[in-house]
Amino acid sequence: MAAFLSRLHHISLHVSNVEKIANDLVSKFKFNLFATRLTDRSRQLAFRKGAAVFVVNENPNQSGVRLNEELSGITEMYSPVPHRVNLGKDNQVHSLKCLYDVSPHYPVDTVNNVCFEVEDVERSFNALRHLGCNFLVPPTTVQDESGLVTYSVLKSIVGNVCHTLIDRSKYEGSFLPGFKDIEKDCSLEDEDLSCPITHFDHITYACPRGTTQQVMRWYEQLFGFQRFFIDSNEDTDEGFVIKQEGIGLRLTAMEYWKCSKAGIALPFADKKEPDCKFVIAESLPEQGRNQVDTFLEEHRAPGIQHIGLYTKNIVSSAHTMAEAGVQFFSPPPAYYTEVGKQQEIEEAGHNPQMLAQHGILLDTALHQDPLSQTASSEKTRYLLQVFTKPIFAEDTFFLELIERRGATGFGEGNIRALWRSVQAYMETEKSDSQGVDPPKIVKSAQY
Repeated sequence: MAAFLSRLHHISLHVSNVEKIANDLVSKFKFNLFATRLTDRSRQLAFRKGAAVFVVNENPNQSGVRLNEELSGITEMYSPVPHRVNLGKDNQVHSLKCLYDVSPHYPVDTVNNVCFEVEDVERSFNALRHLGCNFLVPPTTVQDESGLVTYSVLKSIVGNVCHTLIDRSKYEGSFLPGFKDIEKDCSLEDEDLSCPITHFDHITYACPRGTTQQVMRWYEQLFGFQRFFIDSNEDTDEGFVIKQEGIGLRLTAMEYWKCSKAGIALPFADKKEPDCKFVIAESLPEQGRNQVDTFLEEHRAPGIQHIGLYTKNIVSSAHTMAEAGVQFFSPPPAYYTEVGKQQEIEEAGHNPQMLAQHGILLDTALHQDPLSQTASSEKTRYLLQVFTKPIFAEDTFFLELIERRGATGFGEGNIRALWRSVQAYMETEKSDSQGVDPPKIVKSAQY
């Protein structure tokens, strides 16, 4: 392992219409704008909900070539002494650069940077570069009156996805140098109770066929990611495979471990930091076109297809978002009438009609405590999930709400129903765009 990741810091979006995405994150998804960096050449807005932080960057237009040329120049002039920028109070220095990221000058809106905190950016840079990593920004130190932050940006093996590695151990500000804090509105506390999102649960990549193992090896070798089995019967090499009703998908999951120079520890054993898993999705041959193929075509490269937001109360969160205008995928109606499903939902303490109203799926697993031999130790563990419709103009990126009640996986029944609902939406969109009658499938509920 070359780099020791301590926690996920934020995820970056690059969009052409900052106002729309900012408005959606605040008004629909109930994130709070808490920090901004506004210059004459760039706009970066930071939104937070619990520990989940999105940084929205405005895609450059005319300035795109010049901005990329400047970043290229920084990379080429790298020396053993990290590049240092003192922003000061005016925040005008460094105004041509996309701080803590790179501007991809990408043709469509995209989510393409997952930022991790690390113990030592310089050491990580040297180790990763020795293994052949392509760095877009070398170690760079940025400071203001609250302290200093060092970061670097490397290109991942997945499409346009990059990773910013950042060390903010010497910074006492609320976010990062260069960003201006926005005063928090105390009235938001009541809103948090109705939409209690706490952190990023998982990130799903859409990748071309046959690339899963290569991606997994890259993350394992460089960052110490470990395989996470979605299903107990999952084949080690094949992953979790869905082959039904014209859907052919392979899902393979991995997770990163907190590490130190002394050795490897279990992920977040101290419970102070939430775990975030990474899922790789690829389509299977001879199964017909599906949502992964649609993503690859409309996004024009592999990338981040969706992000799971963990919530303490998915029913309340989905209801609040739906009332604000968020549209969710609806599973096939038969999901709630399957043999035993209604009883399963009720035994978990939920109302089937309430879940159906918002398209929420529930999956349970009977867990036996290995430390106890008594039957009373048996506990029902379950999780609830729902997908939103794409939030960009293209059918690419969407969000997921997930609530875990002891379940650490994703739920086999949920996965099949969720991905079928996405497939139904994609087929309807394709039929509508071609001006033909859509197939008889269930469309997502409108709110």
